[in-house]
Amino acid sequence: MKKNAGIVMRCSYSPATPRSSSPPPMDPKIWSKLPPEILEYILSFLPLKTFLNLRSTCKGFWSLIFSPSFISKHSSISSSSSSPFSSFLLLSHPQFHRHFPLYDCTLGTWRNISLSLSDSSFHSFPSLTTLVSSGGLFCLSDSLSCSLLVCNLLAKSSRKIQYPSFSLHLEHLTFVTTPAGYTIFVLCSEAASNCAFVYDSNVRTWKRFHGFGPVLGDHHHRQGVFYKGGLYFATPEPFSVVIFDLASGRWERPVRGLPSQLTFVRLVSDGEGKLCLVGGIGNNGISRSIKLWELDGDGNWVEVQSLPDLMCKKFVSVCYHNYEHVYCFWHEGMICICCYTWPEILYYLVSRRTWHWLPRCPSLPLKCSCGFKWFSFVPNLYASV
Repeated sequence: MKKNAGIVMRCSYSPATPRSSSPPPMDPKIWSKLPPEILEYILSFLPLKTFLNLRSTCKGFWSLIFSPSFISKHSSISSSSSSPFSSFLLLSHPQFHRHFPLYDCTLGTWRNISLSLSDSSFHSFPSLTTLVSSGGLFCLSDSLSCSLLVCNLLAKSSRKIQYPSFSLHLEHLTFVTTPAGYTIFVLCSEAASNCAFVYDSNVRTWKRFHGFGPVLGDHHHRQGVFYKGGLYFATPEPFSVVIFDLASGRWERPVRGLPSQLTFVRLVSDGEGKLCLVGGIGNNGISRSIKLWELDGDGNWVEVQSLPDLMCKKFVSVCYHNYEHVYCFWHEGMICICCYTWPEILYYLVSRRTWHWLPRCPSLPLKCSCGFKWFSFVPNLYASV
């Protein structure tokens, strides 16, 4: 910021000052002579939400957000539990074109605003589809240009990444963010062999690995879960868990088995120290109950909770026992269990050990029947693309 004279700051009075008198503005002669680094440091103490609302009043404010003072102060806040932003659940549905209704988990209500992809920076990508989100970033696919778009909608930044192979058909990919960057993992079935591609944002290149076929089988259309440096996948029947080590590129099978009488298996992780398994218990593909297990330090699955009977009956009825429609993800201390054919989320609140239903989005038409895709969105202004 080269010029400070246009900024007026008001100072507070002592308790002896009458309330009726308004505080005078700070002397512009003093304020305008402050060195830029001192000015940046003072303004960095404004609440981040307030400062974002003030961006339109001064062109220099936008670049100021990315100054060392702001980044050192607010990036450390965002990485702690006291984030300056609410966390959201986003709903993607064909009924909504390029925008997502927001459920505010902090306030426990649907917001009147939605997150949009209609910004001018996305006009050159007419066929964008949302694949996955993580760490404040979205990973989108543009099939026409055979590319992925990683974007931070809050910071209005994005990066285009070409597919590793022009013959690649994307159905599911795994998108993992860490403080050091992000990793994109995709599986590709080609005529000659089955292979996996891994993109590392730190070096901005793809690596190719062979031979997942004998491990995952033919039905590998499921996202992996990041846990302790590896991606964990649940295989189709006979159910098992396999691991892809991101450092070595090798596939591994844990020695321990899974609980018995499983009708479906989904994995979910907080990205740090918890790996959980959500599964149905029953026979012949019919679930009598749904349970939650956690992997302990010895590699055993320890039962944590069982879904109450009435909630279980509702969930299996809306799925029609077709568990291919079921998917799970972790969101800020919640384990979310979703179905592509149902507009509500069943979630488990880890801290309280209780189950709940998320209320239906009020802007959804009553006759919407399928295509419900939910995402976790925790805004992070400084998540780098």
